[in-house]
Amino acid sequence: MAPSEKKASLDGGKAATNTSGSINLRHDDAPAFYIDPKVEARLRLKIDFMVVPTVSLLYLFCFIDRANIGNAKIAGFEKDLGLTGYDYNALLSIFYISYIIFEIPSNIACKYFGPGWWLPGISLGFGAISLATAFVDNFAQAAGVRFLLGMFEAGMLPGISYYLSRFYRRSELTFRLALFIVMAPMAGAFGGLLASGILTLDRVGSVTSWRMIFVVEGIITCGLALISFLTLTDRPASARWLTPEEREMAEARVRAERVGQTAVLDHMDKKKLWLGMTSPVTLSTSLIFLLNNVTVQGLAFFAPTIVRTIYPRETLVMQQLYTVPPYVVGGFFTLLLPLISWKIDRRQIFLIASAPLTMVGYIMFLASVNPSVRYGATFLIAASLFCLGPISNGQVSANVVSDTARSSAIGLNVMMGNVGGLISTWSFLPTDAPNYHIGNGLNLATSGGVLIVATLVLFWMNYDNKKRDGRNSEEELAGMTVEEVQDLDWKHPDFRWKP
Repeated sequence: MAPSEKKASLDGGKAATNTSGSINLRHDDAPAFYIDPKVEARLRLKIDFMVVPTVSLLYLFCFIDRANIGNAKIAGFEKDLGLTGYDYNALLSIFYISYIIFEIPSNIACKYFGPGWWLPGISLGFGAISLATAFVDNFAQAAGVRFLLGMFEAGMLPGISYYLSRFYRRSELTFRLALFIVMAPMAGAFGGLLASGILTLDRVGSVTSWRMIFVVEGIITCGLALISFLTLTDRPASARWLTPEEREMAEARVRAERVGQTAVLDHMDKKKLWLGMTSPVTLSTSLIFLLNNVTVQGLAFFAPTIVRTIYPRETLVMQQLYTVPPYVVGGFFTLLLPLISWKIDRRQIFLIASAPLTMVGYIMFLASVNPSVRYGATFLIAASLFCLGPISNGQVSANVVSDTARSSAIGLNVMMGNVGGLISTWSFLPTDAPNYHIGNGLNLATSGGVLIVATLVLFWMNYDNKKRDGRNSEEELAGMTVEEVQDLDWKHPDFRWKP
């Protein structure tokens, strides 16, 4: 976009422009930003094709490398390693301990080093660890590689979410998050297909049985990580595949939505990191994502086990294949609901609407032992679960202002989600088999919690916005420097919560 195509106005009708022609707005600016919708649509589509495919493939194999232990479990993993009692649950928990510890530090490192280097680097790391899992022989070795896997994978979901927030407007972001988070249910579907295909082989090199799953999938992940070093770029300004005019437009359209900010990428400081994590919407949405993830991760790790209890007489390959259809349905709704969210620029109502269908699914699990009813329940649950990944991350991103606050808000949301993942590792206990009343009851309770919290927060957001409408921003900002105004973030009097 040429400079003549940009419009910005202050109260006095003036704009401050730097030598490169980009617009720098002071804290008292009221920008009237305009881009030709057709020009912007072409730019957005270009970004979609250049950014989303790479991060989607990386996240697909991130989730596969995490959840393939569930496929290996029913193919002899437990027996060969001598696991008994709660050993399998403990292995799942060890992964989440490191995942949670490194979640926020990893996202801060992603901002510091740049997503173009950080995301490929940690992908190469967890691909190598997945490959190493094929050669473990006992619980201690398996625990070690699962801890390292959690350490490397911790930065993927928050890192990619933060990375995409550099390229997309608030309303656009949720659907783009869905385009890569849909790989979570697709990993369940594709992982089941891939595992069943791998298990039909006699051997891969010197390894056999379940070990082949880790070898093949680990090698694929490492290959994708090496390619992504060449394809990912830190931000629009460094994107070689954009023209100078497109780079300027890409940054300007994101900057236009950030109240009181003069740059898309601000300098990192502790105050903005803290504001990102302590935003009321960040805290409440993080709790919702925690409750949701108890079910999401439980389904990922235990779906093969649950299917085996429903269809115990089927072959191992067929049991793997039965896990595929519910994930396909889940993937469809993971794209559909965020697409609608993008068009209407709303997210909170989808957090609310996701809960009832999940609750119905777990009521069916608790009320019936009929295989058809229980298998049907997995479709209802999958259809409503996975969409909360993109919608919750889109919501916390939309309700902070600066790039730094966005990185910590997303980091906290995903970290809390993985606290839910840690809880999920103990939701389906061997002593509770085959009907798993404890696990199903827990998931019914968490989905009910999502419904209550999300509804209360929607009422609060509308209430607080009305209070903010009565504030005099000119009086509150009088005498403040540009830096002080930028540090206000969501506390800026002109900021409004975006439900």
